[in-house]
Amino acid sequence: MGLPNDIQSATSAAVLIAGAGPTGLAAALFLARRGIAVRIVDAAPQPSVNSKALAVNSRTLDMLQDTGVSDRIVTQGWSARGATLHQGDKEILSFDLPSTLGSPRAMTVLPQARTEALLTEALQAQGVNVERGVSLKALAQDERQVTSTLVHMDGHTEAVKSQLLLGADGAHSTTRHALGLDFAGSELPEPWKLWDVQLETPLDPWHAHIMFEPDGFIFLLRLQAGLWRVIGNGDDPLAALRRTSTLGPVAWKSEFRIGHRVAAKAAQGRVALGGDAAHIHSPIGARGMNLGIEDAYVYADCAADALAGDMARLHDYAVLRHAVHKDVVRRIGAITRLVHGRPTWLRRVRDEVVPLAAHLTLARQLMLRTVGGLDHPLKTRP
Repeated sequence: MGLPNDIQSATSAAVLIAGAGPTGLAAALFLARRGIAVRIVDAAPQPSVNSKALAVNSRTLDMLQDTGVSDRIVTQGWSARGATLHQGDKEILSFDLPSTLGSPRAMTVLPQARTEALLTEALQAQGVNVERGVSLKALAQDERQVTSTLVHMDGHTEAVKSQLLLGADGAHSTTRHALGLDFAGSELPEPWKLWDVQLETPLDPWHAHIMFEPDGFIFLLRLQAGLWRVIGNGDDPLAALRRTSTLGPVAWKSEFRIGHRVAAKAAQGRVALGGDAAHIHSPIGARGMNLGIEDAYVYADCAADALAGDMARLHDYAVLRHAVHKDVVRRIGAITRLVHGRPTWLRRVRDEVVPLAAHLTLARQLMLRTVGGLDHPLKTRP
């Protein structure tokens, strides 16, 4: 994608980051702490107050430990103690998360909006502010730099010359489109429904819950006292909850579709992708935000070396992260297709196989490591 001819001004930055979600914020923070000049922009005029992601996993807390953000997440959130599987109203399996599984940190439940706010505050302490209402519209790169076209809310257009660009601009990434990269994968046919709802329930508030229903599944996780996140793919998930629980006011509701996709490359030249721009998958496993922050951690290490003269490190990022993206999306996709219970024959397999497999030590260890983000090594070099 080329640049328009009506650019009104020109500025420069060592690294430009498009997108101020958790991936972009974390990347900016990791880079700024290394003393690298970074600029971060986001098309939205204000941060989102709604939270797609809810859980900060063990690996993410480890990566953010030196920034001070982890301690604040742990203080403001609560540690999930385990998970319970139900078939209808019958509990079929309950297990506790171990206090340690290759990490000293337990998974912590904190809405994404708060995690983003904490990352933003830590970034501001490094002297970097998010520029909101600023959209990436085009980019061009050569051997020396990337030239990006930014459009501000008042309509004026700006050219930014940077040594590197990170596209953390979401599933409909302008950066990915500008690079001409395919985003291959598949989507589930039915919409998934989401509620944040007040709930009086006998369910263990310290556990996540998955309910296998005849027409799909229901996932529940407490956000705070009395307020639960409910996700389901059936016709009326709330009706199933009313069998045992009393529903109160709904704080937020939404509907979304599930896709499992990976960008053809995680980096091309001086431009890299991270977070939803590079990979999307279902929320089962709580990996989306966490995998994006892992992208940010590896990117900062590779980008710092590239800026110091070792440009081969951008290729390292591309190779390392693309392999991880494919593996995680494949695994989460397989789990999702099994759990979501459609078509009927697969629901029968789910209802019979999942309870049995969950009792096996190897299967349980893989499940725990997947949720904790510890199902692959954290590598910054090949």
